[in-house]
Amino acid sequence: MIRPYRQDDFEIVTQFWCEAMDVAMPGLEARLGHTLEGAREFFRNVIAVENQLWVYELDGKPVGYLGIKNEFVDRLYVDPAHHRRGIGQALLDHARTLSPHHLWLYTHQANTNAQAFYEKNGFTAEKFGISPAPESEPDVEYHWRNP
Repeated sequence: MIRPYRQDDFEIVTQFWCEAMDVAMPGLEARLGHTLEGAREFFRNVIAVENQLWVYELDGKPVGYLGIKNEFVDRLYVDPAHHRRGIGQALLDHARTLSPHHLWLYTHQANTNAQAFYEKNGFTAEKFGISPAPESEPDVEYHWRNP
């Protein structure tokens, strides 16, 4: 079930978000000095403030989340224990109901699983660049347009 994010989702969502990033790009977070506490602060002060947040709930527990601002998919993460079960697909489909004509996002070039997922879902890589500091990592800008 997809529902709006609630404040009591905070701890579990930030925990699996960090785990998912580490699975997607092993070692990147450690190399950049990112910590769970820093992720909590960033989620609380940036992600939750700038985005409309949605949670995929399974058996009463959040296992995925979507952060979207207008057409921009800022975040889409699934608890690694629940990968490949259609949760990311359901969240992406929900994003398309919120913005049915166009979606766009960035992903790190090192995150090949995300690239394969978005390309499978009709997204096209349109720009290659470098993410903002402090990451400063190669990234890809993807767009999906409803034909």
